[in-house]
Amino acid sequence: MNADRLPPVAPEVTATLVEGLSPRLRKRLDAAVTKLAARPVHRDGDTTTIEVDDETELRLHAPGGVVAQVEDVTCGCLLAPACVHRAAAACAAPPADVAPEPAEQPTPEAAGTASADADAATGDGSVATDPPPVTDPATAMVQASAPHRASGTDSAPGPGPAPAPGLTPAPPEAATPDQRAAADALWAAGAAVLEAGVDGAGAVAQSALLRAAHTARLRHLPRAAGAALSVVTLLRAARAGDPSYRTAELVTALAELLGTARRVATATGTELAAVRGRVRRPYSPDGSLRLYGLFTEPVVTDSGHGGVRTWVAGADGRLFTVGDVAPGGVGRALGVADRAVRLGDTALTHRELGRAGLAVSGATVSPDGRLGAGKSVKAVTARGAAWTEPPLAALWETPPAEQAARALRSTSRYADPDGTGSDLLFLDVELLGAVREPGGTCLLALGEGGVPLRLTAADDDPALAHRDNLALLAAAPGTRLRIIGRLIPAAHPRLTLLACSHPTGEGTIDLGLDRLRRADLPDPAAPAHFAPPQPAGPGAQSPLYLLERRVEQTVPAGRAALGMLGDVAAETRRIRRGGLPTAAGLLTALCASAAQRERDHFGRLLPADIDGFAAYWLAAARYSAAVSESLCSAAWNPTGEVQGASGGPPVAAARAAV
Repeated sequence: MNADRLPPVAPEVTATLVEGLSPRLRKRLDAAVTKLAARPVHRDGDTTTIEVDDETELRLHAPGGVVAQVEDVTCGCLLAPACVHRAAAACAAPPADVAPEPAEQPTPEAAGTASADADAATGDGSVATDPPPVTDPATAMVQASAPHRASGTDSAPGPGPAPAPGLTPAPPEAATPDQRAAADALWAAGAAVLEAGVDGAGAVAQSALLRAAHTARLRHLPRAAGAALSVVTLLRAARAGDPSYRTAELVTALAELLGTARRVATATGTELAAVRGRVRRPYSPDGSLRLYGLFTEPVVTDSGHGGVRTWVAGADGRLFTVGDVAPGGVGRALGVADRAVRLGDTALTHRELGRAGLAVSGATVSPDGRLGAGKSVKAVTARGAAWTEPPLAALWETPPAEQAARALRSTSRYADPDGTGSDLLFLDVELLGAVREPGGTCLLALGEGGVPLRLTAADDDPALAHRDNLALLAAAPGTRLRIIGRLIPAAHPRLTLLACSHPTGEGTIDLGLDRLRRADLPDPAAPAHFAPPQPAGPGAQSPLYLLERRVEQTVPAGRAALGMLGDVAAETRRIRRGGLPTAAGLLTALCASAAQRERDHFGRLLPADIDGFAAYWLAAARYSAAVSESLCSAAWNPTGEVQGASGGPPVAAARAAV
């Protein structure tokens, strides 16, 4: 049984079913989930039926596509409704990302303030060089507990408008007791997952996360609730052996969950609004827009969805997208590219829009730049612009280092999201040829200032054109191209190549949809050219990976696995020699906390300090991510100057990260 064949189940439904099991059945729950996954599934309208055995059926009723009530899960066995089958089915199904009505609605004034604060949050997470070293575990614990300021500094949020004379300014808004309690529950559930690791975080631990996520949504904490659901989804993928699962993704999700939960108690004002997050990202009116097509990229997700996203730019340089993604995979992505865009009355297809223009009136735009297609939106075809003509040419005039810093703000793993900016880079390059790497072959190019760039395929699916086009371009060293790529955070400049100017100089190529031919190259008979090895970037030899490795090792097997490492003095000495004393202190504190087990007066082991270990782990995860982003920023800077993701003061940024 594929979990994707089951309807999504609301988190509170799964949590309620698991909590209703007896202790004996809870021990059997993980085995029941595995056994149920092998049984046949049938869907008839809103009802999905699982054959538990030859005589018993289990039904999930999902009106509207989501199992929203406990009564919607029924079983025909003799022990129902107290059987393990209902809880097992809910645990096997994907969690629904729903937004239930909160128990207490905020007043209109409070709601308006929260919305304004959320829109004002910048989310610039700047990172760079090392702050003073952590000398003892207590210091690391305090730093891990400190909130991560959205501005990249340790200062409090800036003051609002000046109060009227004679009036006492109102104190900044703080979290309510219910919100702090919900955040504490999320922290406890996340710390328990970190303690047990993937192998020990079965259905019961996931149920605790789902219950905490549901409570957080009711208390107006959608950001933390969403992070908890992401952790559950990744845990299930890891335990099911999903080939798309990556440990680094679960590290990021756990750190986001723990960091956000910890900040709720201390955040105020605009920072609190960013920590709370927003349930939905509504479209807002944006008047009339004159848009110019840039390119179209295919979108294929691990969940089986497929479609395209077309990027356009406004006259002022702002980037917007028009998308069409739905279940269907790569076949749908290729088909949708030649369908009409769902925007106003235009008859342009997505491929055509990527090279044409639009005049839009009554435009609506989401905070992340998606154009709405409501009934009031009017759009007609207009003249496009070449990449070398205004206003598009201005996108390539920004220095690459500034573009990389902007993209890092968009992709920063733990910065407060503000929905603005993109991770696209617009560069002029000279192709050097292919270069072999441990993970495969990529295209090497020389960018502005002599910076070597590695260009990789956005998708290796042979049905898409990315891989074949990259191989052909490797056979044309010396060719100068204008390219659009997506930043890959790394210790050397690296992009996924999405679009480029045609090698002949006429037109553009959507590298995922259009296929180059050998005749399109300047020298059609040339074989693939392999460039000579390039010098390593400023962060290529950084020993930071020693800390990152220990952070990642914790997730699969839990705290106990890290506690058995023994002495890490050799690793910490190497990190210190690399100029990262804080990383060395964090590694020492993390491993010491993992191995620490106190005994009572009778020699019996006391319970481990789960909260303390989670705080050390969070500090190490956030710090290593901050320095990694700093090294990425430095790699794009020809002068070698280390800047944070927002270009701010490096010491304050790194200190804020932990």
